[in-house]
Amino acid sequence: MAGEVEHDVVVVGYGPVGQLLSVLLAQRGWRVLVLERWPTPFRLPRAVGFDSEATRVLASAGLGPALAEFGEPAGDYEWRTASGETLIAFTVREEGHCGWPEATSAYQPALEDALIARGEALPGVQVRRGWEVTGLTDRGDHVRVVATDPGGARVRLTARFAVGCDGANSVVRARTGTDVTDLDFSHDWLVCDVRLHDRRPVTPNNLQVCDPARPRTAVSAGPGHRRYEFMRVPGDDPERFGTPERAWELLALFGVGRGDGVLDRLAVYTFQARWARRWRAGRMLLAGDAAHLMPPFAGQGMTSGFRDAANLAWKLDLVLRGEAGSALLDSYTLERAEHVRHAVTISVGLGRVVCVADPAAAADRDAAMLAARERELTPGASARSVLKPLEDGVLHRDGDGALAPHAGAVGPQWRVGRGGRVGLFDDVVGTGFALLTRGGLVAGPEVRARLDGLGARYAHLVPAGAAADGPDDVVDVSGNYLTWLEELDAAAVLLRPDFYVFGAAGDAAGLAGLVADLRARLG
Repeated sequence: MAGEVEHDVVVVGYGPVGQLLSVLLAQRGWRVLVLERWPTPFRLPRAVGFDSEATRVLASAGLGPALAEFGEPAGDYEWRTASGETLIAFTVREEGHCGWPEATSAYQPALEDALIARGEALPGVQVRRGWEVTGLTDRGDHVRVVATDPGGARVRLTARFAVGCDGANSVVRARTGTDVTDLDFSHDWLVCDVRLHDRRPVTPNNLQVCDPARPRTAVSAGPGHRRYEFMRVPGDDPERFGTPERAWELLALFGVGRGDGVLDRLAVYTFQARWARRWRAGRMLLAGDAAHLMPPFAGQGMTSGFRDAANLAWKLDLVLRGEAGSALLDSYTLERAEHVRHAVTISVGLGRVVCVADPAAAADRDAAMLAARERELTPGASARSVLKPLEDGVLHRDGDGALAPHAGAVGPQWRVGRGGRVGLFDDVVGTGFALLTRGGLVAGPEVRARLDGLGARYAHLVPAGAAADGPDDVVDVSGNYLTWLEELDAAAVLLRPDFYVFGAAGDAAGLAGLVADLRARLG
């Protein structure tokens, strides 16, 4: 049957996660068919930001040059009491761990425009809008997809894999039969997106007001756009809460009136906290909101979806190419579900602090947080505080089966030089598996024989000012890479295509073992 399958991957749903996954697969040469039930793109924002790692993934999809069109550094972030006292305050770094701002505020419609344009430039991406998927069947060596086209005709399609990026009410998730873990945390919030006429900087750029009478938020939503959110509290009229009249009344809490801007969108959202327990059922997989939903307080919703796409794309690629067994796809749930569980838990924890409508409880919270701030013990001083390394999955292990040191951490990115070109590592060296070495340790024929089939990149790092005439030599412009490797006590680090550290080695024998272990784990 394999020779008769029409498509390599069917992606169901064409929001940001489906768009990104389609690009990442098509860049690797695969035939991707996208089935999207809505006939035109949704032109209003939902998510408003992502982190440094997610930006690195977007850049790997070709969107780096377009970042300024839809995003800007998030800037400062502050939590205040109802009376204006500062509970938490920090500024997000403009150069984060992955070489991009630690957090970026984004205008989602413009981001989607860039992703769609990138997909249109790739011959492997075929998008069919107005097609509603009504059935999926795993046939063992392929997936049979049944959809209704815009004219109402029932169409059968085949693909080697199907990925559901079709949101909270995912048809694909229903077909996988998975159950869902729900933390039972939900609150109604009125979300207002405003284009202010005055484009001057706002201070602080991102503000959370922990007012028991009306918990509320004001944040950047990308260049020229701002997002205001208001929690529904006891006494609110549910029928009036989502009206423009009520929105303008609440916006006055931030000093925003009808003459100050255009209300592009308002909607009442019920924040939820849940994730699917199983993200793979044979040849059907889940990503983005189809796999998880979380409150916005940690800013990890869209970021988590982009991590899904990055993780799944390289694994599907290897399986489709025959460089890995299909069991590799089981590691997708193993790795991503634990990451998402952590992000959802952190988001709910922050939400429980914010969503306090009882004045006495709020007073106790404020007193505790102000005391912690006075002692300089306030949590949340970094946008990276919600992140954690991978602890299981496709990672190097020692002879006893324990996770090897440094495996699972997110690899950093700095500027390097090669052949007269200077830029971020991914732009200069390329993306995919990357072997970084130093101190004369280079990839020999045996190591290359194991890695070349995976499309690996090689970077032997040399300090600025040193001769860089070897075929793998890359100049460590800032010295950060060499310092990092020295801190790890490593002569080699092997990075996965999603930028996580597979493992590190101290010498040639360790490197040979490291690469052999990767091949074994890929099956």
